[in-house]
Amino acid sequence: MLRASINLKEEIMDLKPGDVVMLKSGGHPMTVAEVHDETVACLWMGNEGDLFRETLPLAVLEIAEALSEDEDESEEDEEEEEEEDSDEDEDHDEDEPKKSKTA
Repeated sequence: MLRASINLKEEIMDLKPGDVVMLKSGGHPMTVAEVHDETVACLWMGNEGDLFRETLPLAVLEIAEALSEDEDESEEDEEEEEEEDSDEDEDHDEDEPKKSKTA
């Protein structure tokens, strides 16, 4: 199996198929499919579910930072709290008696 390494400003990146990377400029996470001397073939899903494949130079990539399980759970908890808050707001409006207009 081929592996690629790059040493930029004392940061060594050792890539192998299956690793998740991103462009240094941002964008979608990409999965490493193949590794060549100075290039890496990457796969990623577009916003509409299309599968893309592109061969990119090592110099434009960085390892994608994966969320730890604790960080992932924390984000899920925050989303659930936001949903509960919005549900409570809706329930509160329904519980209030409707005011009738009298002339």
